[in-house]
Amino acid sequence: MASPLKFSIRLKLIVMMLVVVTTVVTVITYNIVALFQKDKTTYLFDLTSSTALHLAEEANTLLLNYDERLQVFAQSLLSKDLSESGKEHFVTKLLEHYDGVVAISLYNQQGDEEITLLDEAAFKIEQHDRAALLNYRKTHAIPFETLKPEIPFLQHSTFFPKLHTFTLVHTIFDEHYSETFFVVAEIKLQKLLGLSGKSRVFETFLVDHEGTVISSSKKAAEPQTGGFQTMKDVPVVSAFMKNQLFAETLEYQIQGESYLGAYARIEYGGFGAIAQIKKSVAYLTAKELINTLIMVALGVLAFSVFISFFWSRGLTQPIQNLYKATLQVASGQFDISIPTQSNDEIGVLGNSFNRMARELQARELDLRSAQDALVQSEKMAAFGQLGAGIAHEVKNPLAGILGYTQLALRKADKESELARQLKIIEKETKRCKTIIENLMKFSRQEKAEKTPTNLNQVVEDAVAIVDHQLTLNKVKIEKTLSNNLPELHGNGNQLQQVLMNLMINAQQAMPDGGVVQISTQVTDKNIEVLVKDNGPGMPKAVQDKIFEPFFTTKPVGKGTGLGLSVSYGIVKDHAGNIFLESEVGKGTQFTLSFPMHHSEPANEGGTT
Repeated sequence: MASPLKFSIRLKLIVMMLVVVTTVVTVITYNIVALFQKDKTTYLFDLTSSTALHLAEEANTLLLNYDERLQVFAQSLLSKDLSESGKEHFVTKLLEHYDGVVAISLYNQQGDEEITLLDEAAFKIEQHDRAALLNYRKTHAIPFETLKPEIPFLQHSTFFPKLHTFTLVHTIFDEHYSETFFVVAEIKLQKLLGLSGKSRVFETFLVDHEGTVISSSKKAAEPQTGGFQTMKDVPVVSAFMKNQLFAETLEYQIQGESYLGAYARIEYGGFGAIAQIKKSVAYLTAKELINTLIMVALGVLAFSVFISFFWSRGLTQPIQNLYKATLQVASGQFDISIPTQSNDEIGVLGNSFNRMARELQARELDLRSAQDALVQSEKMAAFGQLGAGIAHEVKNPLAGILGYTQLALRKADKESELARQLKIIEKETKRCKTIIENLMKFSRQEKAEKTPTNLNQVVEDAVAIVDHQLTLNKVKIEKTLSNNLPELHGNGNQLQQVLMNLMINAQQAMPDGGVVQISTQVTDKNIEVLVKDNGPGMPKAVQDKIFEPFFTTKPVGKGTGLGLSVSYGIVKDHAGNIFLESEVGKGTQFTLSFPMHHSEPANEGGTT
């Protein structure tokens, strides 16, 4: 037996499918990630820039609002229509209504304080007084000499641990006094911190011209008393300090961490709004996408393995069946058929294999039949040789019997019963002698001698011989012989043998008894003998083989399958034909048809 497959087609198909699917999924995943990364980068650049611009716009709006309030305070404090006590009262009321402003101070051109008003409610809560603020102003002096009217001044000024403020200075030239004054406001840092802390993703800052942080989302909770640290070393802040562009987005690193940052200038005061984000955080969704794609790819691969297994099984199973079937055919088992369910090349191959197996089986059966026929032929050849020897030995005793019978006839009374019986002995002895002579001629492959023969007489003689046997088996013979039947040029003994074979076959086909009808008739050109029975009949498959040598439906030992074959040969040797008509359940009829050439009218026949 052939060795089992070491690398099956199924495994090849699965590997091929995995390679194809892996390649396709890898290419698709790579392109999707690349496109997403590119789109994500563009989006993040725009979003970072937009965040910085939005922060700058909100901060600018808030500072402008505070600046407008400082103008109101300045106009109130410099008004000639109000007394000093009235000014204080009016500004104090304004402080109560202006949320976020906790202190207002007015300084002259020399930087000397003229008046300071506080939001008593805010300071009462914090339990601080005016002296604390003035003390902070002394230690953190405002550079009045450098201030210009067109440039606002903004400074972080958290002078109390729990009250975080920034200082906003508005410079105003009063025409009435012909002098420059400075309105200084202490404003809660809460709203600026709120602006910086709005984004949950970006780190946002407000910085001044020197890069010092005014407000930051990172330290919105607890700014230090001394203010936020400087961020001028941060690349995006450095770019803001050097560049005059309105906005710009950069990529940079801080302590080995990659950042994406953008700055935008605040119109009020020219301060900067900074927005930055770690790239690891920014591309977190990209990582999630990659992880999702990897999971999908693994799922596709697993599904591909599953599908490939069953698909390859459906493809290779017929091949395995074909492989096993070829081994059986190689061992000589041809009665095999493999199932073919597909209409593809493998299905066509399976059908071709089944057809080949059927043809091999048919040829094997033919070969066995031919072998059996050859064995039977050898038996018949041996039988012919033995029969020739027996016939030679029997011929001499028959000659003696015939001689003594003829001598006895001469002495017997011609009308006596003894003479009639001796004539029968003489006739049958002559027939035996003729049969033996024909057997000897058959063994020598010589043709039997043909003479003018009366078919009615042949029928009578055949019926006389088999009548006793058929009667014992409950089979009745009915004869219908035609009058003025022409004589046939043939061999009576051989034709008698044919009729005896047909009647005996009919009797053997009717084990429970029946009727055999034998008749003669003349047609336009032929003389016919009909042998018909009312037996079980023959199916079509048997009719097609009935005249083949050694074909028999009888049990083993009951027949050689040569009777009808020999009868067919005898009829053909007389230039005639033999026809079969049979139907299951309705009996069988054999018709012997001979041409009428060289025929002469014979004696009258009859019916019995």
